[in-house]
Parts: sequence; structure tokens; C-alpha cells
Amino acid sequence: MQNLLIGTGIVLVVTGLLYPYLKQLPFGRLPGDIAFKSGDTSFFFPIVTCIAISIVLSIVLNLFR
Repeated sequence: MQNLLIGTGIVLVVTGLLYPYLKQLPFGRLPGDIAFKSGDTSFFFPIVTCIAISIVLSIVLNLFR
């Protein structure tokens, strides 16, 4: 359990440090993501991005299994 928490912390720190570079990736703006804007209200649901990330993580985790 301790190793999992330490690993999660390291991943969060690295992600935070790389955030300026990671936000330039096309994730979150893929075709099929739902974006609705009306007046002062906006709604964004990145459904295709979630599916793409899920597929990539499934492949990577199965490689390490």
C-alpha cells in the first residue's frame, strides 16, 4: 500500500511539472467530444478523449501484467 501511495504521489508531481507541455496535446479537443455553449452557460464532456485514454491505459497496464 505504501508503494502505491508513493508511486501515485510521484506521478502527480511529474504530471504537475509537465502540465504546461501536456496541455498542448490534442486530448480534450478530439472530434466527438461534446461541447455546448449557450449564453453564459457552457458544458464540455470529453467522451472520445476518455475512451482514448482508457484504451491506452488498458494496453499499457496489460503489458505490465
